[in-house]
Amino acid sequence: MDKDNIVGTGLSGLVGSRIVELLSQKYNFHDLSRKTGTDITDRSSATDKISNSDSNIVLHMAAKTDVDGCEKDKDLKENGEAWKINVLGTENIIEACKSSEKKLIYISTDMVFKGDKSLGQTYSEEETPDPCNWYAQTKYEAEKRIISAGIPFIILRIAYPYRAVFEKKEYVRIFYSLLKDEKEFSAITDNYFTPTFIDDIAVVLQNLIEKNQSGIFHAGGLQTVSPFECANIIAQTFNLDKSLIKSTTREVYFKDRAYRPFNTSLKNARIESLGIQTRSFNEGIQEIRNQILKIKNT
Repeated sequence: MDKDNIVGTGLSGLVGSRIVELLSQKYNFHDLSRKTGTDITDRSSATDKISNSDSNIVLHMAAKTDVDGCEKDKDLKENGEAWKINVLGTENIIEACKSSEKKLIYISTDMVFKGDKSLGQTYSEEETPDPCNWYAQTKYEAEKRIISAGIPFIILRIAYPYRAVFEKKEYVRIFYSLLKDEKEFSAITDNYFTPTFIDDIAVVLQNLIEKNQSGIFHAGGLQTVSPFECANIIAQTFNLDKSLIKSTTREVYFKDRAYRPFNTSLKNARIESLGIQTRSFNEGIQEIRNQILKIKNT
């Protein structure tokens, strides 16, 4: 059976590489990156590669995601790397999609919201973003440009993605490694979010593509947790020592760093209306454990 083609940016990153791994039997992915000779901040480079692709979809995941690194770019504004990659790069992708009549799927973040809601409250797709730091501001600026461009699009907001295996560790595998090595560490108690298991993102994307959806969608996990709670769930799931986990606050942990919000929990109303559901953090970590054990036994 012939597979549909998807041209994408960021396909070698934390999220993108797993999506390619999980959906490669369904789609042929074509990576646009500096490794393959494409710089999205160079309009002609991006336009040529996208326009010459026979894919009807551009999956745009490339971004500067280092929140503290982005904050250091804030004073540089449009001349900073965060703006050039996250905003200018997206503008170039938009123009390429417009000229070649392709649909744009853009991966965004829960941090576009201010995050000052009370615990137990969530952000819906209809609410207006109010970015909480410079990284979030650049992602929201990209969102606005996509919405106003007059092209078919999907904006998919995710939150603190995690997976079982990758060359660079994200917070879940950092916590797991520290616990496994019996090292004490501090985790934040007053920062809440809905972590997204990356395997679920692949399922969401496939469904949205196959159902020919458009607009803004949320794909947070089904459980609101703090980093401190995340660490404890990991310890419990892997039968590791919870006493190694010490508590701290945003004010202490992120002193002199980019602002982190209190609660950016996402409500997944639109994907749920399509019969699509993500996993809770407890369920996601159990699956992480299953995948790790499977790798060890092969």
